[in-house]
Amino acid sequence: QVQLVESGGGLVQPGGSLRLSCAASGFTFSSSYMSWYRQAPGKQRDLVAAITSGGNTNYADSVKGRFAISRDNAKNAVYLQMNSLKPEDTAVYYCNGRVAPYSYWGQGTQVTVSS
Repeated sequence: QVQLVESGGGLVQPGGSLRLSCAASGFTFSSSYMSWYRQAPGKQRDLVAAITSGGNTNYADSVKGRFAISRDNAKNAVYLQMNSLKPEDTAVYYCNGRVAPYSYWGQGTQVTVSS
């Protein structure tokens, strides 16, 4: 059974940091393409960051220089380090794992940036 379980969300002040974690099971994690998406109320779900099985990364322009995605294949986990957080980063953050032709989603973790 495939599972993606996100953790690490919460309430943080502008300028603060959070580290999201996603624990994966039930598929070949080391071969997977892993991503973080986010969805704010009333908006579509957008890609935030992605990392290939080989460790290559890409980021949405809005988070470049502030967020960093990483993975630990030994722990079947992917992380999103978020620094210099802004109110516009407020959203539910979702972990996505892809092993062709399948795509798996976690249930999301809320991140709220507010003073």
